[in-house]
Amino acid sequence: MPAPSGDGCYDSRRASNQDGGRLGKTLRISIGMHMASETNDYEPLYLTGIEKFNECDYYESHEVWEELWTEYRGPSRKFYQGLIQAAVALYHFGNGNIRGARKLHLSVHGYLEPYAPKHLGLDLVAFLADFDRCLADVAKSTEDFPEITLDPDLLPEIHLDPPPAAPAA
Repeated sequence: MPAPSGDGCYDSRRASNQDGGRLGKTLRISIGMHMASETNDYEPLYLTGIEKFNECDYYESHEVWEELWTEYRGPSRKFYQGLIQAAVALYHFGNGNIRGARKLHLSVHGYLEPYAPKHLGLDLVAFLADFDRCLADVAKSTEDFPEITLDPDLLPEIHLDPPPAAPAA
């Protein structure tokens, strides 16, 4: 998939064959001027997965979140599983595996909706709406091998509120 020119979502170096065709995107994790509190001390692997996700490195975000999910046994286990599936769905879509993306699309909702409207700083209502907008043509397609083009302007991003606490200096 060729990288669009300009300041769009793709970084042409990452969309090249050098990295297996993964998509690149400018990192945009919101770091506002909020006072640090316990509510924004997130799990480091959660944040690393978000960073990779927002770079459109969906395969790596899935790997990082899977590492977290494998060891985690708390109430957010299915939430992490939903993020993993969202990353894999977008990875499949970016690589032209429309059937794989379509299969995962609905399961993402099944895992994440119980945590709505917000969980671990993520506005799930907004995230799922963005995810659905990005995969709208995938979801409504009934063909086995449709040709659907990924619109980089529709790729969802993850922004946390409250933002992650700044590392201690």
